[in-house]
Amino acid sequence: MFTALALATHLGGPGFGFGWIFFFLIPLFWIGLIVLVVSLARRRRGHWGGPWAHGHYGAFAAARGAESTLAERFAQGDIDEKEYRARLEVLRANSPFTPPAAK
Repeated sequence: MFTALALATHLGGPGFGFGWIFFFLIPLFWIGLIVLVVSLARRRRGHWGGPWAHGHYGAFAAARGAESTLAERFAQGDIDEKEYRARLEVLRANSPFTPPAAK
């Protein structure tokens, strides 16, 4: 097949003008399409992957960030223990992921 293709393009046979270029473009098109679909799927998973997504958009990561900020404010003395516990309870009640209760 390669010999016939090379001979036809070299000799300029009938119907073999620039048609040989599609021999390379069609696989490149499919490879590019597959790469595009995979990259979009990975990007969407990171953004909408739910609480356990690997991106920084997960609800679990947001809840952990809010809890750590609240803990820092408590450690610095900006809020007292009563206010800390009340706000922590509100954060955990509104979080889609509730950590297991400590025994």
